[in-house]
Amino acid sequence: MTGSYDPRLSLAGSGDAVVLVPGLDGTGLLFYRQIPLIARAFRVASYALRDDATTMAELVADLGRIVDVVAGDAGRAIVVGESFGGALAMSYALAAPDRVRGLVVLNSFAHFTPQIRLRAGLAALRLLPWGAMRIVRRFTASHLHSPHTHQEEIARFLQLTARATKRGYVNRLRILTSYDVRPRLADLRPPALFLASDRDRLVPAVEQARLMARRAPGAVVRVLEGHGHICLISPDIDLGRILIRWLGDCTI
Repeated sequence: MTGSYDPRLSLAGSGDAVVLVPGLDGTGLLFYRQIPLIARAFRVASYALRDDATTMAELVADLGRIVDVVAGDAGRAIVVGESFGGALAMSYALAAPDRVRGLVVLNSFAHFTPQIRLRAGLAALRLLPWGAMRIVRRFTASHLHSPHTHQEEIARFLQLTARATKRGYVNRLRILTSYDVRPRLADLRPPALFLASDRDRLVPAVEQARLMARRAPGAVVRVLEGHGHICLISPDIDLGRILIRWLGDCTI
């Protein structure tokens, strides 16, 4: 890594490389429940996004360095991105297809719409005292989390996301105002699995997953029934099993 960027890289397990790309909060710590499940069969890495990145290209370069560490300079990784991380994962797969063994995108999008909602959220965030963000997260928990996620897990989520910075949030939202890979989805070379929660109230995850899968060659959609946008801390989501089943069904 270059400069003062600290990716807070975490590694676990052994086997084929899996890199987990965090969402808007920018912290890989939110994969805490999934890491041991994936590590049963894979060498899994999670990391933190750079808060001072103002372009997707910077974040793509950072992700490339993470893949170098986990898979080796010439190796390939299964790249798993959640929400904003899904947008980043797809951008990386388009930029470096030879480094991606498989692409898994969860509750994400090829282009965030409506843009007016995104820009309104960005404007509101700039005005919001950052200390009030914890209250906002607590207030919106019932809309974002899966209905059956335990309260202890939501409390842990609030604790971990409290470390996120306003600078990181603002920069990543600004990146989304110019992000649009819809015209390039047909160029996605790695096999892709689009996971979508049917109770996602933040993005139309199922609609987006099906749109992306129609345009990406050989892509597969799996709907996570009864789940909300933030589903990886739910008790019945096991990304390790999902990966194993998907890899068994396709030739990579």
